Amino acid sequence: MFKRDLDLEKKWGKLLLGLEEAIGKKPKDLNGVLFLIGVQELGMGAKHFSKEEKQDLMHIAICKVLSYAGYYELEYVDQEGWPHWKLIRELPHFDLLEQEKLLKIQVLEYFEKEYQLEID
Repeated sequence: MFKRDLDLEKKWGKLLLGLEEAIGKKPKDLNGVLFLIGVQELGMGAKHFSKEEKQDLMHIAICKVLSYAGYYELEYVDQEGWPHWKLIRELPHFDLLEQEKLLKIQVLEYFEKEYQLEID
């Protein structure tokens, strides 16, 4: 493993612990963190979401975190309060491991920018 990969995993672990302290439950994985971001970005609070809505929440989160890297921009929010994003730059063709790394990096940036968390 490269040093930057170890640094990323160290920061990721700290983020998960911080989320556990904040919400009382440690997210299991990247998908759990993305779900939390989606719920936060939707702004409707904790409620029961259908399977389709959960997928939509994950999409909201992915678009939001990748917007920091210039891949998406918010297009509009519909009448029900759901944000809709527009792809503005093609995503690189990564394997699954590289995709996960990119998302983790962008999730860390999300928490640093949106919540001024210092994750070092």
